Amino acid sequence: MSDNQIIFRPIGIIRTEHTNPEATPIQPIFAKDCEGCVMVAPEFVAGLADIEDFSHVYLVYHLHKVSRVTLVTKPFMQDKEHGVFATRSPCRPNPIGLSIVRLVSRDGGTLIVKGADMLDGTPLLDIKPYTRRFDNISTERNGWQDEVDDATAAKLGVRNYCN
Repeated sequence: MSDNQIIFRPIGIIRTEHTNPEATPIQPIFAKDCEGCVMVAPEFVAGLADIEDFSHVYLVYHLHKVSRVTLVTKPFMQDKEHGVFATRSPCRPNPIGLSIVRLVSRDGGTLIVKGADMLDGTPLLDIKPYTRRFDNISTERNGWQDEVDDATAAKLGVRNYCN
């Protein structure tokens, strides 16, 4: 592998109520009622044209509070080790987060979203529309996730932050 660097420039910042990583829901499904404010930098606001016509968007962001990388990890929902790429652990070689959130409203360069599972002050790298034409895929295998029952997933995923 080469040492080529890839440098991303944040296009904005995500504001949420989440300040403690240990109390933050681990996925948007467990943060349904958690509101977030996506503040897009002025030079990128023109790129938001027509985004309000979508009910959901992908937020791509930098996991800026991650301080370590591990290739084998125990995910939040199971006490067994797995390769980091078979999990959604934040401790990855490239700490990039991805969440599908409900787009509630847009006011200029500000998006109000529901399902915010990221920490306050998270740097935003990109926004993409979610569309059932391309993104609604029924899975055939869910790996170790199939071993975790729904009640356990809900208990461990919400982490008692948002109701």
